[in-house]
Amino acid sequence: MAAPPRIYWITGLPAAGKTTLAHALATALKDRGRQAFVLDGDELRKGLCADLGLSPEDRSENIRRAGEVARLMWSAGLDVICAFVSPFRADREQARNRVPNGQFIEIHLSTPLEECMRRDPKGLYAKARAGEICGLTGWDAPYEPPEAPEFRLDTLSLATPEIVRQVVSHLDII
Repeated sequence: MAAPPRIYWITGLPAAGKTTLAHALATALKDRGRQAFVLDGDELRKGLCADLGLSPEDRSENIRRAGEVARLMWSAGLDVICAFVSPFRADREQARNRVPNGQFIEIHLSTPLEECMRRDPKGLYAKARAGEICGLTGWDAPYEPPEAPEFRLDTLSLATPEIVRQVVSHLDII
């Protein structure tokens, strides 16, 4: 009997490796015969959440919408891999509470701020440092790390394939 679908919620600072991990995990799940879909924060901000800014209220609404889309896809039988900064614990808990126990797997990428700043693929930290943008999570906006995620992993010390292996092998036993 196949394991039920799950929501994999990847959270962490900008440039922590969330999107990279989400796509690698989706590939690994598909290789195991699972139906998986990646919900990426940047993509949702282009459409469904394009009307939202970066205020704390808008960030919460962004995650509420993302959590609802994830729940709908999960209820259709898909494994849903969510890649969102999702800076507030309460918002992540709200998403978790929308599905039965054990079906929401929180993965915290605890990559240090200095490494995220070094990577900076979108130039966000450089813009924040130059005063061109404000409200960057981890820079001048808060990030509340999960208190008890199913996984807490640092992409500075672990490569993406190893993280995927750990997540998939752990899930094989539950």
